[in-house]
Amino acid sequence: MKVLESNAVKGFISMANDGWLQGWHERNGGNLSYRLTAAEAAEMADDFDKGGEWNAVGASVPQLANETFLVTGSGKFFRNVQSDPEASLCILRLDDKGESYKILWGLKNGGRPTSELPAHLMNHEAKLIAAGGKHRVIYHAHPANIIALTFLLPLEDRVFTRELWEMATECPVVFPDGIGVVPWMVPGGREIAVATSRLMRKYDAAVWAHHGLFCSGESFDLTFGLMHTIEKAAEILIKVMSVTGGAKRQTIQPENFRALAKEFNVTLSEDFLYDKQV
Repeated sequence: MKVLESNAVKGFISMANDGWLQGWHERNGGNLSYRLTAAEAAEMADDFDKGGEWNAVGASVPQLANETFLVTGSGKFFRNVQSDPEASLCILRLDDKGESYKILWGLKNGGRPTSELPAHLMNHEAKLIAAGGKHRVIYHAHPANIIALTFLLPLEDRVFTRELWEMATECPVVFPDGIGVVPWMVPGGREIAVATSRLMRKYDAAVWAHHGLFCSGESFDLTFGLMHTIEKAAEILIKVMSVTGGAKRQTIQPENFRALAKEFNVTLSEDFLYDKQV
């Protein structure tokens, strides 16, 4: 099977285009990665470059040794993924130590994988352990409303979680574990990768202050849906704050969240259900 005939690759391209249509990927902003199953990699193997040179990842991810990933390229535009995927994406394989990679397919006009590759791989490793291998997608985008909130709310997990949960009844059902917050850091380096991967052991989403949002999920649909839900909640909160200056006449209360959790069979941490002024 050709790479571009694979359902996994088609799903990846569709998700990238959906993010572009949402307005989350100005210029070359954002990145996406997917950990292929062994079967998916095998069915595309005839299209893979059998040579290629090894390059340092910039991080050590031994739990991902010999794994294969589909990722967006550094400096590539999400708006071009659908029209020219072979120039915008690449498939890479890690070595047996999880410290180097080589490109098997893609980036036909040259280039390298996303500059956030260390963050993606460290988060893939964190979720591989935390979610028992079920999570395969890591998505980073620049949704405007969630970024705006990082200028307005304290950069604390409990504050972001509670405020976003209150914005729509489905929010605590979609992300019951809450949401983490990373203070501003230089993107693309090891420091932000380490900080994010620590949060991803606990959460499926982490805000990057003044930068964007990182999400993890089992599938393209679930991961995109998580990003979409969080950003919509952020949009509602921005509107409420714009009209009222932050005051709310009424909102969802802790006892309401507890009833919701019981009805939908989810566990909500009491850390996020503290009493506060409406």
